[in-house]
Amino acid sequence: MFIDYSRIKVESGNGGNGCVSFRREKFVAKGGPDGGDGGKGGDVVAIGNENINTLLDFRYQKLFKAGRGQHGQGSNKTGGGGEDHFLDLPLGTEIYDITEGKHEKMGEVLHHGQKIFLAKGGNGGRGNTRFKSATNKAPRYAKPGGDGEFRELELVLKLIADVGLVGFPNAGKSTLLSKVSSAHPKIADYEFTTLAPSLGVVKVNEFESFVMADIPGIIEGANKGKGLGDQFLKHIQRTKLLLFLIDINSDDPFNDYEILKKELHLYDPYLDKKEHIIALSKVDTIPKEEKQDLLNILKGEFESKLHENIIQISALAGENLKELKKQLHHMISRLEKE
Repeated sequence: MFIDYSRIKVESGNGGNGCVSFRREKFVAKGGPDGGDGGKGGDVVAIGNENINTLLDFRYQKLFKAGRGQHGQGSNKTGGGGEDHFLDLPLGTEIYDITEGKHEKMGEVLHHGQKIFLAKGGNGGRGNTRFKSATNKAPRYAKPGGDGEFRELELVLKLIADVGLVGFPNAGKSTLLSKVSSAHPKIADYEFTTLAPSLGVVKVNEFESFVMADIPGIIEGANKGKGLGDQFLKHIQRTKLLLFLIDINSDDPFNDYEILKKELHLYDPYLDKKEHIIALSKVDTIPKEEKQDLLNILKGEFESKLHENIIQISALAGENLKELKKQLHHMISRLEKE
């Protein structure tokens, strides 16, 4: 199950108390203070894990606690530190502190093994040995351990991919992903087949590849919650570029593209400004005698009105897929250099 949002609570451990103790040994009069310090409380730490891609582990368990530090002991023994608690998070997770109505970004997990401290454990209290001085050789007090931290957090997963597929439901996005990568998204001849984002690695040659994300279909009004709403639009915010897939069988392919751009802009004003490629899909469904005339009309419309070039493809027939991969890889390489 794909889960890309969760709210959790984290609590670090309290520090152990310092100890009040005095050395008591035979033949040693007035041995002096020997109370040890308390141990530090455990931290709650997020760690990036490239082997998971969902927040499913945080759907049912909502509270994560670290261990408390042990109290100090006599003979200047320092208490043991509390056990840290580690949360494995998928790459692309943004973490927000929402404690008491706040909404502050704490960080985002972008690399495998990356650590983000979510709640730091309390410091251990100092034992009475620490307070010995020339004027107070037998202090009878110690410091209590510091309190741990409690936070309510919001976890938002945004998939990390090079190319984001954007199109209306049933535009052929899942079919395209299955043909250019080893991904196996659900494919059927009805709208909203894709109910969760899918990732696929597209191999360009023996040494080069890129990651493509199939996003559930967008319809007009998605930014206001229509259809599947805007719950998946966030997954194309991290992509380097967009691939607009327009069904050539649509009543108005040009208008479809305009609607998609508008929905992206209403969700995020920067999304529709990402570099992109426009592909007309399912060209194999048009009769040969009509195909070229229709393509010429659509190409002319996109070029004259928007100064945009389009590429015609058929995922099922494999038409122009090599050229599409080549163009996408070239754009990704250029953007990475810039």
